[in-house]
Amino acid sequence: MLESRDSLKAGLGMENNLYKISNDHISKNALVSRNRAKKWMYGYDKDYDLVVISKDGVIGDIYDINGLKVGIPKAPEKIEGESDRWVAKEYPKELSKIRTIFDWNRRDNTFKSKYVDYIESEFDRRDYGYWFINNGTPTYVTGTHYMYLQWTKIDIGRPDFRESNRIFYIFWEACKADRRCFGMCYLKNRRSGFSFMSSSEATNTGTIVRDSRIGILSKTGSDAKKMFTDKVVPIVRNYPFFFKPIQDGMDNPKTELAFRVPASKITRRNMDEEKTDDIDGLDTTIDWKNTSDNSYDGEKLLLLVHDESGKWEKPENILNNWRVTKTCLRLGSKIIGKCMMGSTSNALSKGGGNFKKLYMDSDPSVRSANGQTKSGLYSLFIPMEWNYEGYIDEFGWPVFEDPKSEVLGVDGEYIHNGVITYWNNEVDAMKSDPDALNEYYRQFPRTESHAFRDESRQSIFNLTKIYQQIDYNDSLIRDRVITRGYFHWKGGEKDTEVIWTPDKKGRFVVSWVPDIKHRNNVIERGGVKYPGNEHMGSFGCDPYDISGVVGGGGSNGALHGLTKFHMEDAPSNEFFLEYVARPKTAEIFFEDVLMACIFYGMPILAENNKARLLYHFKNRGYRGFSMNRPDKHKKRLSKTELEIGGIPNSSEDVKQAHASAIESYIEQYVGFDSEGTYRQTGEIGSMYFTRTLEDWAKFEINNRTKYDASISSGLAIMANKKYVFDNKKKESKISIKFVRYDNRGNRSEIIE
Repeated sequence: MLESRDSLKAGLGMENNLYKISNDHISKNALVSRNRAKKWMYGYDKDYDLVVISKDGVIGDIYDINGLKVGIPKAPEKIEGESDRWVAKEYPKELSKIRTIFDWNRRDNTFKSKYVDYIESEFDRRDYGYWFINNGTPTYVTGTHYMYLQWTKIDIGRPDFRESNRIFYIFWEACKADRRCFGMCYLKNRRSGFSFMSSSEATNTGTIVRDSRIGILSKTGSDAKKMFTDKVVPIVRNYPFFFKPIQDGMDNPKTELAFRVPASKITRRNMDEEKTDDIDGLDTTIDWKNTSDNSYDGEKLLLLVHDESGKWEKPENILNNWRVTKTCLRLGSKIIGKCMMGSTSNALSKGGGNFKKLYMDSDPSVRSANGQTKSGLYSLFIPMEWNYEGYIDEFGWPVFEDPKSEVLGVDGEYIHNGVITYWNNEVDAMKSDPDALNEYYRQFPRTESHAFRDESRQSIFNLTKIYQQIDYNDSLIRDRVITRGYFHWKGGEKDTEVIWTPDKKGRFVVSWVPDIKHRNNVIERGGVKYPGNEHMGSFGCDPYDISGVVGGGGSNGALHGLTKFHMEDAPSNEFFLEYVARPKTAEIFFEDVLMACIFYGMPILAENNKARLLYHFKNRGYRGFSMNRPDKHKKRLSKTELEIGGIPNSSEDVKQAHASAIESYIEQYVGFDSEGTYRQTGEIGSMYFTRTLEDWAKFEINNRTKYDASISSGLAIMANKKYVFDNKKKESKISIKFVRYDNRGNRSEIIE
């Protein structure tokens, strides 16, 4: 990877956008009309598929954050403030001497009149958010973000304004507003400020609501306790009196904050009222629990702060815990509480794997029939370059690339180089220590793949090339390279014409679709149908036979399409289709595979140990599509192999040939070709299916069953190579000796 850093850096340039403006999501007429009538209600608007976080009936820009459309408030015509950047307001010294609402009530009306407008405006900002001018641009922060910036004490004093945190808080506000959502699952870099931001949210929520409970969990009970005592309690203690309820017990509690008398919203109308003693208790608590699968089981929570959730190690399991705590946030189908979850990821074997699944199940663009993600949470990833200390300018924006002249940082220090340069230099320095490099990627990820990277020195394949390709794929605008969708029969009539339809919920992912003249190219001979595009490519398939297994689950069915070298108008030696799924029934899977083969007019090499798929082909008249095993002459095939085709997965020689095929493909077509052997020097490969690449990285030749994508992709390669049985050569078993790689250093090296 590192020998072609310039090329990779160019590939990893990204768009450096955490969101995009999608004002065309709603027609201009509809927007103007509803704004005029102030009809936009806080929450999810089903008619426009929009989450509104404005509370005054009017919206401005529509942000698209990780596929979630969010309507923010409309900027006022006049924005207060003398500065061209965020500057926290000084708390009036005279007012700071007031410790409680009782002290306030004892003051005369002359004193109260002096400060009541100030107090009232702070309550409004807490509720509605705040606009200010930042580097000449009107900029909105949510109420909870304002409370963090203005009133939260952290380890360095007051927090800095960062654009990344602004988007984080807008996304979080949308999670709170959306009735379909249980909260957020935030994938972050180290020292991004999440612990303080979530502590601030716990404090802000806990000091304003009645009869509620706020809970805190972390990777260990001691970490949760430390978060409570070192962050939450000091934040409460440093709140101004008008935001701080009277609490029961000690000033510095160790286990629970319990609020008795609420902080009342002071206005000019009620400033002289002295009925505090008659106010009912707030009866709201903030506490923490020891780390356990059953933490908070049976409790009702308004807010759950879930810190370091990617670091739960055995015997604790974040997936099991979330199944339990999720029930604490709902009554029946109604969501009554939210979870603010955030973490870097441990190695996959140390809790990171479970967190990765939870994160992947939280994609806002993939929803069930009830409108929720699989986990109920919404995922958010902010790359490290957005949030790395020492590389944030005075306006809260990252300095990505090396500046032409020094830039003043938010900390008052000058920035001389860009954060991406710094990151690349750190990566270079660790090139001889793969364990350290791997940990750095997880702690300071630029992509989701970095965050969940789990290198293994025992990999039988060239990891350097695999991760080069993954990094490059992460830099692409995916929608321009691969498309998700499904195949179906024209008019619903089987064995006619197969149609391809793009659909974000489809089970197929493709990077190439043939010209019309090559689609559905089926040749019939003697009542048997054969593929007409066999010269163009082949499919490999790892099937399954049974629709379900006891307790649910079961391995996925997998299908991969791979082109050959040819002169047709198509890519050469390139994977063009990936399918890794387990539909409700095996019959749906069989039909999916059949339709893909017919549409592309290509044969399939499938494992025949689970034979129902191949019988499906034969019974429908498509035996000609099912390839015989390419490592044996037709005369040496068994009766079953002659009947349905396919190849077994049990023999040692097949396993070795299969792994060798993947190894060879990686060397030739994956990652950078630094020597210019197979393509131009420094040119990256065109293997766009990251899920399969990740499967190759983890593949174990003696434990193949869990690597569905590796099995099917390897069979596709074998199908294209068509190994011919040589009956003149004495047959012998292939040696167990398999090439292994030393993955230390900046490139993988073959171990002699």
